[in-house]
Amino acid sequence: MYRFSNTVIGVLNLLSLLASIPIIGAALWKARSSTTCENFLQTPLLVIGFIILLVSLAGFIGACFNVAWALWVYLVVMIFLIATLMGLTLFGLVVTSQGGGVEVPGRVYKEYRLGDYHPWLRERVKDPQYWVSIRSCILSSKTCAKIESWTTLDYFQRDMNSVQSGCCKPPTACTYETGVIQGGEDCYRWNNGIETLCYECDACKAGVLEEIRLDWRKLSVVNILVLVLLIAVYAAGCCAFHNTRHAAHPYHPSDDNRMTKVRPRWDYYWYVLLH
Repeated sequence: MYRFSNTVIGVLNLLSLLASIPIIGAALWKARSSTTCENFLQTPLLVIGFIILLVSLAGFIGACFNVAWALWVYLVVMIFLIATLMGLTLFGLVVTSQGGGVEVPGRVYKEYRLGDYHPWLRERVKDPQYWVSIRSCILSSKTCAKIESWTTLDYFQRDMNSVQSGCCKPPTACTYETGVIQGGEDCYRWNNGIETLCYECDACKAGVLEEIRLDWRKLSVVNILVLVLLIAVYAAGCCAFHNTRHAAHPYHPSDDNRMTKVRPRWDYYWYVLLH
């Protein structure tokens, strides 16, 4: 007869095993795609997908077929997975706690400053090799092409995302007076060429970091929900492991020496009171 915890963990691990298949498929599809900005998620998706697949398979076999060693491996890996995911979630919350846009007077959109973001994120975008891949990603996504037809009035009335604000136009503070450009270093980096624009500006790097920050915050919320689910599954796994060991060894050697309490007869207490 199946114990309740075995059934629960078997069902949960079967569902998570099936869910790992589209995760792995999505990662492999992204490996073939060169037009999306999410290529950097390929490796994490593959790792997460395969870990979920292997852990779920071990848990499913151990719970449904009473294989104690499979459940033991499942519980050990699961505790490391929970600890790793918890660490990554806390790290993500810390590095994304800084940043955000700055209001521009008279404009709907915001502008972004590289110095407002966490040092770890700033170092990432300052890496030339990393930035070349991000820059090519922005070019291939035609992000700036979407606002090429904007009129001067559109820049006052319409909103734009952080990448468009930082990479597709010069900073609003830039001015051109008596042949001299003023407003900061990004003003000198700006160029009207479609392949240049402001892709080397600090504002562009800040805009990319803002997109990463928002995505990471959303991912942190998902991670917290997954952590709650994993902890619940781990608790059920501990119960299933106990049930599996009990099923394999129903009689413990100490059971023979265990004393049991016997309830006295109903007239025992009357006999004690009268004598």
